[in-house]
Amino acid sequence: MTSNEPSVVVAGGGSAGHVEPALATADAVRRLRPDARVTALGTERGLDTRLIPARGYPLELIPPVPLPRKPNVDLAKLPMRVVRSVRRTRAVLREVGADVVVGFGGYVSLPAYLAAASMRLPIVVHEANARAGVANKVGARFARAVCAAVPGSGLAGAEVIGIPLRREITELDRAGLRAQARAHFGLDPQGPVLLVFGGSQGARSLNEAVSAAVPALTAAGVSVLHAHGPTNAPAVGITGVDAPGYHPVPYLERMDLAYAAADVALCRAGAMTVAEVSTVGLPAIYVPLPHGNGEQALNARPVVDAGGGMLVADAELTGETVSSLVTGLVDDPDRLAAAAAAARRSGHAGADETLAATVLEAAGSSVSGRTRT
Repeated sequence: MTSNEPSVVVAGGGSAGHVEPALATADAVRRLRPDARVTALGTERGLDTRLIPARGYPLELIPPVPLPRKPNVDLAKLPMRVVRSVRRTRAVLREVGADVVVGFGGYVSLPAYLAAASMRLPIVVHEANARAGVANKVGARFARAVCAAVPGSGLAGAEVIGIPLRREITELDRAGLRAQARAHFGLDPQGPVLLVFGGSQGARSLNEAVSAAVPALTAAGVSVLHAHGPTNAPAVGITGVDAPGYHPVPYLERMDLAYAAADVALCRAGAMTVAEVSTVGLPAIYVPLPHGNGEQALNARPVVDAGGGMLVADAELTGETVSSLVTGLVDDPDRLAAAAAAARRSGHAGADETLAATVLEAAGSSVSGRTRT
C-alpha cells in the first residue's frame, strides 16, 4: 500500500440494517477514492457471509459480541467475549493496514471501536436508528466524527446526515420503471398497487391484516404485491379467496422494481425500511414493531410529520384499517401525489457520499503519519 492509498475498515455486520449502510458507504468511498482499499468486518451470524462478498468486498470474520438487553448468563460471558473479539479485530486491522474504522452499531462494531481506540486509529460512528444502541454509545466516546440518521439519537454532537443507501435506491426512477416493474411482477399496468413487506422474514400481523383486506382491495381495483416471507404461506390462498389482483411472493429479490411498481407501501418502520421507502418517494403506512424501546415509531415520525406516510399501531392493524387507509389514498390522486412528494423530501439521498467524505478525511490524518501500536 502506498502512503497515499487509504485503507478503510467498515464494521456493520449482523442485520441488513447494519450491513446495507456499511456497504453503501463502502461503495461511496470507492467512488470518491478509486484507489481506496475497503475491508468489511463481520461474523458467521446473520447476513454477513452472504451479502458482503456478493458486493465484492473482502470479509474478515471476528467473534460476535452480542450485547444482552437484560442481565442473564450471556452478561457474565461478555468480558471474555469482548477480549477475544478485540484481539482478533486488532490482528485484522494490522493485517490490512487500517487507516480508519467506520462502525454502524451492532455486535461487530463494539470490538471494532475498542480495537481501533487501543491502536489510536481514527473512528467514525454512524447511527441509523432514532435511539442509539450500546455499541455506538461506546464508540462515540472515542470517535473522530459521529453521524446520525435523524435528530435526537442520544449521541452528543452527532451530525444528522440520513442513512447511506445504495445508488439503485437513491437514483431510482419510479415513473420510468413503472411499466417494466408491473410486467415483471405480473401486475395490472394501470391500476393502483399496494406493496406489502415485513422484512426478509415477513411479518405475521401484516400478513394477517392484508389477507383480510384483499377482498375489499381487489374489489376496489387495487392490486396487492405481498412479500409474505419464505416460511409463511399466503393466508388468502389457503382460504380459497378468489383474488386475481393478489400477487403473493415469498421474498422480493428486486426491491427496486417493487418500489417502482407500487403506489403505496404497508411495512414495518425499521430505519433502513423508512429510509428507502421515503427516498424513492413512496407513501407508506408504517406499522412499528410492538416490542423493543419504541425506536421504530421514532424512525418513521419525521416522514409521517412531513406528510409522507401514516403510523398505525400493530395492535390496531386490521383488514378494515388497511383497506380504508389504502383506498383513501389511491382514490385521491392529489393527496397521493402530495404524500409521495413529502416522502421524497424526507429521504436520505446523498448520505452515502457525505459519510464517505468524512471517513476519508479521517483516514487522511492517519495516512499522513498516525502511529499504530
